[in-house]
Amino acid sequence: MSHLADAPLPAGTPVAPSPQQAGPGSGPHAMDPSRLARRSRAQTRVRWELLRNLIRKDLKVKYKGSTLGFAWSLANPMLLLVVYTFVFQIVLKSGIPRFGIYLMSGLLIWNAFSGSVSSACGAVVANANLVKKVRFPLAVLPLSAVGFAAVHFLLQLLVLFLVILILGYNLIGPELLLLMPAGAVAITFTIALSLLVSALNVRYRDTSHLLDVALLAWFWLNPMVYAFGLIQNRLHEWTWVYLLNPMAVVVITFQRAIYDPGGNSTSSPPIQADLGYEFYLEHLAVAGAISIALLWVGFHVFRTMQADFAEDL
Repeated sequence: MSHLADAPLPAGTPVAPSPQQAGPGSGPHAMDPSRLARRSRAQTRVRWELLRNLIRKDLKVKYKGSTLGFAWSLANPMLLLVVYTFVFQIVLKSGIPRFGIYLMSGLLIWNAFSGSVSSACGAVVANANLVKKVRFPLAVLPLSAVGFAAVHFLLQLLVLFLVILILGYNLIGPELLLLMPAGAVAITFTIALSLLVSALNVRYRDTSHLLDVALLAWFWLNPMVYAFGLIQNRLHEWTWVYLLNPMAVVVITFQRAIYDPGGNSTSSPPIQADLGYEFYLEHLAVAGAISIALLWVGFHVFRTMQADFAEDL
């Protein structure tokens, strides 16, 4: 995101006048509370055209000068699929059939989440010059990181679907509909946490370092390299505490929607959390409520702290 500091903004973006440029009437009118309130609301309101342009710019810069371009984002899940299948199914023998598909079903959405939050954390700091000089809705900076990761996720998910079909595994079925509520919870939770950490990182620069450690530990709190049944066998009636982690709920729902264990669906411990749909919808509802509450907190913190961004930077 650092390249945005020196890049021109799309046409129509309002630029804050310097003291030398301010007109004669700027003094008394600038102190008008109603005018200040309108200006603050305009700065807070997300402008979709600006957000779309920032996402497009990030995508172009990432693959600028690359021969394969966007194909690199498609090749990455293919390589991960081959490597993890070899390591965990052939070498370590995890006991999970079609382990590569099982892993990638959850890993793609986790990578989108962790990549979004990590990039969003430093989005405002990386564009310090832009924040100090130009008046625009600052929330587009962390949101553009989320949009960038979302584009990659959708492309990689299409590749995974193609691989599953080529391998002759079952994919088409009503369980795919679970992707919609799970995706909605994932995007809500990602935006919420991205807004929160991007604001906190401006004032507390240790936030990015703490986040890196937290994401590393968080990865293992999601059933991607182990079966969810192991958690149920260890926690028993306390499994609901584990499922208060919204990303764990999203991961197991994506696995239920995409992964087909074949004839080993009754293995012990069970690979999937539940074969029905009610289990996932109930826990998605709880995860959605947590995500919405965090979204309110993240938006409130960002809106409160953004007035001091230029000074803190």
